[in-house]
Amino acid sequence: MTAPTSFDPPETEIVTATRVCCDGGEGALGHPRVWLSISHETGMVECPYCDKRFIHEDRADNRAA
Repeated sequence: MTAPTSFDPPETEIVTATRVCCDGGEGALGHPRVWLSISHETGMVECPYCDKRFIHEDRADNRAA
């Protein structure tokens, strides 16, 4: 029998730009810097390395969790 897995949801940041960068923070413990474009359809994008979610402020009321 396995114990249920519990984890924190990904970090979410409300942004004003449609192009953002993510390096995972934490200096050397982060990840390579990547530039991400927020989708016009969804108003959000997630970092492929750390799953941090960036939500454009125009859609923040509907998506922020």
